[in-house]
Amino acid sequence: MRKRVLVTLLLLITLLPLSALTAQQNVSLIFWSTEEQPERAAATQKIIDRFTEQTGVGVSLVLTNEDILDSLMAANLAAGTLPDVMFHPMDYAAAWYADGILNSAAATQVIKDLGEGQFSALAMVGDGQGGYISVPTDGWGQLLIYRKDLFDAAGLEAPTDFDKMRAAAQALNDPDNNFYGIVMATDPAAVFTQQTFEHFALANGVQLTDDAGNITLNTPAMVEALAFYTEMVTQYGPPGVIDVAGARGTYFAGQAAMVVWSPFILDEMAGLRDNALPNCPECADDTAFLAKNSGFVPSFVGPSGSEPAQYGQVSLMGISTSAPPEAVEFVKFWLSDGYLDWLAVAPEGKFPMRRGTPDNETLYLEGWSTLPAGVDRKAPLGDFYSQEMINTIAQGATGFARWGLAQGQGELVGGIYQELIVPVALADIINGSLTPEDAAAEIQTQAEDIKAAQAE
Repeated sequence: MRKRVLVTLLLLITLLPLSALTAQQNVSLIFWSTEEQPERAAATQKIIDRFTEQTGVGVSLVLTNEDILDSLMAANLAAGTLPDVMFHPMDYAAAWYADGILNSAAATQVIKDLGEGQFSALAMVGDGQGGYISVPTDGWGQLLIYRKDLFDAAGLEAPTDFDKMRAAAQALNDPDNNFYGIVMATDPAAVFTQQTFEHFALANGVQLTDDAGNITLNTPAMVEALAFYTEMVTQYGPPGVIDVAGARGTYFAGQAAMVVWSPFILDEMAGLRDNALPNCPECADDTAFLAKNSGFVPSFVGPSGSEPAQYGQVSLMGISTSAPPEAVEFVKFWLSDGYLDWLAVAPEGKFPMRRGTPDNETLYLEGWSTLPAGVDRKAPLGDFYSQEMINTIAQGATGFARWGLAQGQGELVGGIYQELIVPVALADIINGSLTPEDAAAEIQTQAEDIKAAQAE
């Protein structure tokens, strides 16, 4: 009789839903998020609450500042108090995996369970053994935006490579009438300049290091990228130092045929943000004129590049090596039941890295396009941009790239960004104090010095 009762109890436990079982076990997870803004934190908590209601697993939300995230993680690793799940930038993934913080088996399980074929940016999170060190959630990729109406009128092809970019800039440049072929960042004190140039360098096949960690910036391909970039901004761009606001402002004023910017410009181009309204002549009658008359090239290629590339910033959900199995279920929930609510926090900057499900391969991509974007006014981006354009951006997201991250050089990348060695070198080429050849050699030397200092 006792044996029969025992068997019955075991069967009941086996059949219990996860919510009942975990509630009895009193499982709780710690989740770190860098989304500190009050409205984003509130949206995050709502998703957590839904997960807890469905599973019985408690989750404690800890808001962390991205600027101190790496040092905070190192301190918790030393103390043996790692969080279970963490929303983190791509920049830290390789180093955290090497330090034993990230659980690749757990991340790989999430990706494979949800459908590997629907994820973007997986090449950036490979563990070298067929698995993944963290799970891509959302991101943004640098965009080359162009006046499609003017290109069509002039019979110009979309600027998908360096030659087509140069041809369009030459054809449309009209500085006497305050109109320029292209506007791009040149500010030597801005990371935005590094991000913009890196897009061109990647497109031309330039990598920060080889797989052995040797810096590879003093190369013919790098010289070619430096020369092309500085040619474009000096011969076909507006005079003066161009920063992030200046690049956007020139295009919004209807004074440039092309601009390189992040997708955070999408809601602004549609006239949904008062402090960044388009003011081109045609925009007086329709603030969304530029949104309706612009084309987008996410990935392009240079003469030495083997394939189109796009600079991308990707955010990840990492699962720590000390996390319980329920952490896998939490991340899977985040990227399914809670996913559109998460993307809705800032649709213009949270492009879905999971496009859909095996049954509906564009489910989240289509859902994203209907999410209200903007600041002073809210409207779905799909009201202003065609599904074809959205699909073009989505296709670009499958090929996001960054210097050094795939080679595990996150610390070196951080040092190069902090020292701004590339933006300064670009400025020196522009003002004539360096040739592209000299600049490539100088960048190589400074990058090597940064790496040596980090090794001490």
